[in-house]
Amino acid sequence: MSVVTEQQVLKALSSIIDPDFKKDIVSLGFVKDVSIEGGRVGFTIELTTPACPVKEEFRRQASDAVEALDGVSSVQVNMTSHVKSNAHPGSKALPGIRNIIAVASGKGGVGKSTTAVNLAVALAQTGARVGLLDADIYGPSIPRMMGLEGRKPGLDGKTIVPLSNFGVTTISIGFMVPSEQAVVWRGPMVAGALTQLLNDVAWGELDYLVIDMPPGTGDAQLTLSQTVPVSGSVIVTTPQDIALADARKGIAMFRKVNIPVLGIVENMSVFVCPHCGGESHVFAQGGAARLAGENDTRVLAEIPLDIRIRENSDNGTPIVAAFPDSPQAAAYRDLAGEVARQISILNSRKIDIPVMMQMQ
Repeated sequence: MSVVTEQQVLKALSSIIDPDFKKDIVSLGFVKDVSIEGGRVGFTIELTTPACPVKEEFRRQASDAVEALDGVSSVQVNMTSHVKSNAHPGSKALPGIRNIIAVASGKGGVGKSTTAVNLAVALAQTGARVGLLDADIYGPSIPRMMGLEGRKPGLDGKTIVPLSNFGVTTISIGFMVPSEQAVVWRGPMVAGALTQLLNDVAWGELDYLVIDMPPGTGDAQLTLSQTVPVSGSVIVTTPQDIALADARKGIAMFRKVNIPVLGIVENMSVFVCPHCGGESHVFAQGGAARLAGENDTRVLAEIPLDIRIRENSDNGTPIVAAFPDSPQAAAYRDLAGEVARQISILNSRKIDIPVMMQMQ
């Protein structure tokens, strides 16, 4: 039996093309640590995100390609990831945080917070290090949705120690203000609170910080864009015309402050009757697709109107954790994969431009 070489293994793996980067995984530098012991071959494929939608397909293709070589008796494929940061050297990046995702909506009541919570937990379920910041100062709902209502964050000197549940590091003004108490603050106080929640929290090392933005296009959105580098925004809307009109303004606002729009989530896309299985488009049909087409972006996910999503949000267990095998949870996992994919594509396009200093 012939002895396989590392060059043969790499050549076989170079037949696998990444669908986003349009290059083979060897030239992209994904293949690492090739080991050969007799007929046993092992290697690592390091992806740009643990939430890669084609991770298992890559594993299968790699195993099949190498097993087909003469002299190979077994193949061990180790899948890992290294999430790149979108921040340039010298930028105002938060230490340890590689990417910031703003989840926003033009108006309230479209399911933005529910989307942010399930997106964060779904990302964490892939093995990513994830944080969740509730920037909705006037109406914080993250403590309840994350099963953390009534708990208080710690303090380490002047640093806030966040809470954690479902593998997600979480902070909210709702931890510090009684749930029945209204927050009656002017814009500068809101901006100050958001800045403190960004900078004075012990976030640790995070691949993704998901920020649940308040609805609209006001002080919080402007503060975020001026304070930290945001990898991209996710716009949540229903298919209803009145919601789409406000979502359109949200897209325009993020582009005006140079924050990429990753895409649109159409929430409450369709109601499926639990008794007969019939579908009803309660809030109209196809609105997000039309909005995406008009604004040169994409639909990231279509989330159904489902009572279990609402019930589990109210009870403090996101549906991706409560019913991970449900079709509803699968929709949020697909969303997480698509968001991570778009961020990886954007980060791969960034180049470091040297700062030229004029000598006096």
